Amino acid sequence: MKAEYIEKIYAGWLAKIIGIRLGAPVENWTYEKIKNIYGELYHYPVDYKEFAADDDSNGPLFFLRALEDGRHGFDLKAQDVAEALLNYAPFEHGFFWWGGYGISTEHTAYLNLQNGIEAPRSGSLEQNGSTIAEQIGGQIFIDTWGLVTPGNPDRAAKFAREAASVTHDGNAVYGGIFVAVCISWAFVEKNICRIIEKGLSYIPEDCEYAKVVRAVMAYHEEHPENWRDCFHFIYDHYGYDRYAGICHIIPNIAVMILALLYGEGDFDNTLCICNMCGWDTDCNVGNVATIMGVRGGLEGIDYDKWRKPINDFLACSSVMGSMNITDIPYGAVYIARLAFALAGETMPEPWKQIAEQRMESCHFEFPGSTHAMRIDIGNYGEQGEKRESVIFNTTESAYTGEHSLKFIAKPVEAGEPIYLYKKTYYRPQDFYDSRYDPSFSPLIYPGQKLHGSAMLPEYGEGGVACLYVKDVRSGRIYEGTEEVLKKGVWKELEFSIPPLEGALLGEMGFRFRTQDVYTKASGFTAMIDDMYVDGIPNYSILFDQENEEIWTDLHHEISQFSRLKGLLYLEGGEMHLSSSDFGEAYTGYYGWKDYRATFCFTPLLGENHRVNVRVQGAIRSYAFGLLSGDRVAILKNDHGYRIMQETEYCWLIGKEYKVMITVVGNRITAEIDGHILTVVDEERPFLTGAIGVSVQDGSHSKYREIRISGT
Repeated sequence: MKAEYIEKIYAGWLAKIIGIRLGAPVENWTYEKIKNIYGELYHYPVDYKEFAADDDSNGPLFFLRALEDGRHGFDLKAQDVAEALLNYAPFEHGFFWWGGYGISTEHTAYLNLQNGIEAPRSGSLEQNGSTIAEQIGGQIFIDTWGLVTPGNPDRAAKFAREAASVTHDGNAVYGGIFVAVCISWAFVEKNICRIIEKGLSYIPEDCEYAKVVRAVMAYHEEHPENWRDCFHFIYDHYGYDRYAGICHIIPNIAVMILALLYGEGDFDNTLCICNMCGWDTDCNVGNVATIMGVRGGLEGIDYDKWRKPINDFLACSSVMGSMNITDIPYGAVYIARLAFALAGETMPEPWKQIAEQRMESCHFEFPGSTHAMRIDIGNYGEQGEKRESVIFNTTESAYTGEHSLKFIAKPVEAGEPIYLYKKTYYRPQDFYDSRYDPSFSPLIYPGQKLHGSAMLPEYGEGGVACLYVKDVRSGRIYEGTEEVLKKGVWKELEFSIPPLEGALLGEMGFRFRTQDVYTKASGFTAMIDDMYVDGIPNYSILFDQENEEIWTDLHHEISQFSRLKGLLYLEGGEMHLSSSDFGEAYTGYYGWKDYRATFCFTPLLGENHRVNVRVQGAIRSYAFGLLSGDRVAILKNDHGYRIMQETEYCWLIGKEYKVMITVVGNRITAEIDGHILTVVDEERPFLTGAIGVSVQDGSHSKYREIRISGT
């Protein structure tokens, strides 16, 4: 593994997000509609406030976790990816398109899996028929299997075959293999035709997928001048009218090959030509962009045009709310860490330390990266006066590594605050729309410690700095100790966030001000580096302070919770959860290790009421439950709940119970009314995870308060 591949992984993943954002506003438009409305379209069609989640990024990021979560390690099997799908996708909402059984390929396969039909049968032609099995999804979620195998097309093909077969079969699996191999080979080959030929070498020569790729290549060779002529050839011979289903893979791979060939190696031309062809634009442009991003690297991607509007931010819509607020550098480091592990090699510094100790930190080591940081001057917040300011990645100086983030703000009044921050919680008003129904839990919590480093350049104004967080519920800002910054010297800052009742921390960052409180600064500049969070939270969720977040008429959420399934609502200052079969909802941070969770809840109806800890998704957690037959138990959900320890306890409907669960290493201890249960999990224990609530067998519970603290 070459160290340079790490940056190429970032370039490929960044390009994927660029391609999705470029294609999303015209998704499912025809070539004619795009041409009539836009003519030539060489820019983002929509200036999104924030671009909400998309299935084309959800799938690649979360299915890749099968390499770590799965039961076969790096010898990946289809069922490992199937369990990643079941674990991270909410039940029939969010994540991807839930168009109905026998209509949506992914929905069909998901329900097959839920009902015990394992992969690869879950996506097979025999189970679902060719119309469902050969839709486009076989290749649109596949990019990370190429990114995680740089220059190793054999492994890329194997992984892609297993992953695509969970939901698809036939030409759709061939498409997944083809795209993954092209991405893998783009790390070592720049010639577009040779990249395409490499992809073709891994699928049958006589399959329809290979035939259409070669047909477009042959047309281009004879008519290399005008891509629109080639599109009309594709439309006439491989158009949507010739294939059954909602979004067949064959027409879409045809326009992808067109774009790769007629784009002539130029990033902008390739993506925009692909987009102007229409059909499944976000999927097609996303796949093509990943190939081009790896092939050309960051230098081939225009910063102001493509990168700046994204600002490294990525929203997701998995069932784990804290995993849904992420940035592109995190995804790249996660992929790179797996890539080096697959190769049996150690990552070079500083990447090794970042990957092992602070993967979610704002480290700025990728050229141009910003980690979704923002800046405000003066009167704080959205009502504050906006003045001239800019943030950008720099190699001028760094606390660790080679890169940091620099900002310039002007003018700045004497002693006026400058906030450089990252949003740690998002609400509906932050987004342009509700694509794929995201929901969020915060990235930072009271009781934890915020770290970051700051420096003033020798040529700048004098100043002071501190770290801060903002409670978006009350609007209150909590600040650490203000430190005088010595010019040219990095200062490491720390802030222990106080324990808080009912707070919702939505921002973390740095607060700067000029040191001279009497002199107006024409411009103020500073640098920051290595912002991260650690420590055990100490806070409470008070449900009389939570609120319903309304995205659309059909998409409602409870603040800081994500819902797997069931009816979740607020009433009388408490949160209710009920379901006809099972219901679950989660909050907190997925990376918490050892902690104590105390739940105050009341069973209202039914015989199965649970509270959960170490939640890693829908099929990975521990729980304490009030069960039928006057029993209480500690349970483990490992693709299905099973009792680990139980005892007799006469519990009553309508009575509030206080349950305290402590998790330390692989030991789980639960206490209710002086009754203590303890288990030590020796079989694939879950050592990190969030918290949650759950019911089963049509039960109904309500929850008044949850408290999280150290052990």
